[in-house]
Amino acid sequence: RRKDTKFCAYLRRLLGSPFFAFLMICIVSLNAVFLAVETDYRLRLSSSTFFALTDSLILSIYTSEFLLKLYVDPIGYWKDGYNVLDAVILLLAFILPAFSSPPAHSWEVAKGLQALRILKLIKYSSGMRIVMKALGQMVKTVTYVLILLFLLMFIFAILGHGLYGHPENGDTENWGNMEAAFFTLFSLFTVDGWTDIQEELENHGFTNSHVFMIVFILLGFFVFFHMFIGVVIIKMQDSNQKYERECKATRKAAIWAKKQVLLKKQQEEMSKITHQRKSIQYRAFSEMVDNFKKTLHHTDSIIVEDFCVSLRFIDLYLTVLDLQDESVERLQELHCEMLGVLSRILESMEGKSQPLPEKIEK
Repeated sequence: RRKDTKFCAYLRRLLGSPFFAFLMICIVSLNAVFLAVETDYRLRLSSSTFFALTDSLILSIYTSEFLLKLYVDPIGYWKDGYNVLDAVILLLAFILPAFSSPPAHSWEVAKGLQALRILKLIKYSSGMRIVMKALGQMVKTVTYVLILLFLLMFIFAILGHGLYGHPENGDTENWGNMEAAFFTLFSLFTVDGWTDIQEELENHGFTNSHVFMIVFILLGFFVFFHMFIGVVIIKMQDSNQKYERECKATRKAAIWAKKQVLLKKQQEEMSKITHQRKSIQYRAFSEMVDNFKKTLHHTDSIIVEDFCVSLRFIDLYLTVLDLQDESVERLQELHCEMLGVLSRILESMEGKSQPLPEKIEK
């Protein structure tokens, strides 16, 4: 058991607040800007002290964030993949400059690894989290697709080497061994420069090689490549649907909490009225309900979930509607009175502006 539960709760609220998230987004973005500006060699030499101070300051901020999160939840911290990534990058930033033989080169590598901290922005963006979850879920399916593609390339590499890789009259540059055959098939899979490969085969006398090319391109590009895209799209749709379900569940929980607050308020009012009934001693329950109606306003929030199970509740709700209609009617009467007053004022102003009769003028 921890004795500093209040302090941990305060730190947890602080780390989960929107202000802290906004502050970390600004720091990560500022770190990315400094890393990009520091790539200028002349500027890095002229402002080396400034960049060293900013790197140390940003590194201390990241370290403080890591220690605070680890202090609040030492076990749950390691259950989040983004937290593990932060810890690994932070560890490399301290280890590489200290234990490498050329410290200057290791420090440059450490600063290059600091660019990975830009991935911390994923944690604060729901859209990017959806994409990363989809990528993580599709790894297994994509692995099967890649294995099938490798088997297809292995078969066609052996066929291509046997058909066109003869050391005397074959195309040894593209099909001379398995390594060259795999690289050629990868070029065919990406449909990059396959016409040049076909032209070289035709120059070596393999006029029927276009059948081999077309079959592999159809299987590799039009089947496996589009299968890979289909897997990505399906996983993205699943992640979006899951995110929408989570948003609906969150909104439903918020509505339920608000409903519970209203129910608690109504229960307190009813218990108060019941207590008054015991002290005032109404003649009947309907008299108590009539007295309660006098306290209602048409702006009060009322839960209408149990309409058909409580006649008293329906009676009270209809009373609220009557009060609302009465308010609207009074507003309409006030509007008519205002129009009458304005019309009388306009008529009096028009009468004063008319010319005087001739007898009065004489």
